[in-house]
Amino acid sequence: MCSDLDENPPPEQRGRLVGPDAGPNGRLRADAGLKNAVAKPAETALNRVSMVDVVVLAGVSTQTLSRVANGSPDVRAATRRHVIAAMNELGYWPNSAARALSRGSFRTIGVITFSLSSLGTMRTLAAIALQAARQDFAITLIPVTAPTQAGIQGAFSRMGELAVDAVIAIMEAHLLGAATVTLPPGVKVVVVDSGAGDQYSVVDTDQADGARMAVQHLMNLGHETVWHVAGPEESFASERRAAAWRTTLADAGRAVPPVLRGDWSADSGYEAGLRLADEPGCTAVFAANDHMALGILRALREKGKSIPEDMSLVGFDDVPEASAYAPPLTTVRQNFADAGNRCVDNVLQQIRTNTAVPGVTLVPTQLVIRQSTAAPLRWLPESGRCQMTLASRKGDANANLR
Repeated sequence: MCSDLDENPPPEQRGRLVGPDAGPNGRLRADAGLKNAVAKPAETALNRVSMVDVVVLAGVSTQTLSRVANGSPDVRAATRRHVIAAMNELGYWPNSAARALSRGSFRTIGVITFSLSSLGTMRTLAAIALQAARQDFAITLIPVTAPTQAGIQGAFSRMGELAVDAVIAIMEAHLLGAATVTLPPGVKVVVVDSGAGDQYSVVDTDQADGARMAVQHLMNLGHETVWHVAGPEESFASERRAAAWRTTLADAGRAVPPVLRGDWSADSGYEAGLRLADEPGCTAVFAANDHMALGILRALREKGKSIPEDMSLVGFDDVPEASAYAPPLTTVRQNFADAGNRCVDNVLQQIRTNTAVPGVTLVPTQLVIRQSTAAPLRWLPESGRCQMTLASRKGDANANLR
């Protein structure tokens, strides 16, 4: 129920006002302004402003003050503004540690990450922060400069000092699979982008299915095989995508070309693209992310190759600018918002139930077909011209056209 401005606090919560705005009974005169009405602070060792001082000045109950301080929606807008003005006037802010002790929760989720530069990390982190805020939780971010056991232990020690209820760890490297790298026991934790589902609760994009869809799409168009520009070997996502690319080709009885390596950057994609342009018979490429695909596009154009007539290209991520590439890029869309939401929901479930169930939650991916893929050109000796195959006219009915 909403609280009104004219409610009277119980007797034990009432104080006396001093100064020209005080009435004969020690209470605030009806015509007195909030700015000039100052409750005499409670005398304590540190002379701190207390809740009583605020409720006397604002003329509300302690319950209303608590609702305002905690951000509860069950307070009228005018009342909220009035109480906040009183809090600001007296310099009062709630003691978060005391509130945490009283309710048995800090309402804070720690987030540990090894990188703040990658697209996936930043978009997942943004989704985690938004979903946590919707659930009235804050996040505390601890970047780890070195992905080592010491780095992880140091991060968890720091989280303990900062008083968090649980931890979300965004792991982009092969750490939790290593015998020497473990998380502290008893910690409520969700791990993102890791293969440690047998030990921890893991949330990850379905990297393998996304790569499979990309390769299958190119084969459906009539390409004999698909070359791959992979990300760094130490990246879990990169290795999952590369393994799925290799398996999809092998299962279809197609030749598996040698993998080319990049570092997620457009520059590394450009270097790979220069090599691919000189590969005889290369008609289709699957890049492990959209930024490397952008570099490949530039290299192929410089080599006189036309996309998609001479070579088809598929990326991964569906970055916001992918539809503005020239040509617009066919790619695999990751749902970072869904991944972040599931991380928060999972860790809050652990907090509520005080239990954690190991396993992997996979967030589906989606193939988005644009203008960077088409059937390979076939040379017709009798006519002296090239012709696209029937597959190019049929396209791929199992994907979304954008």
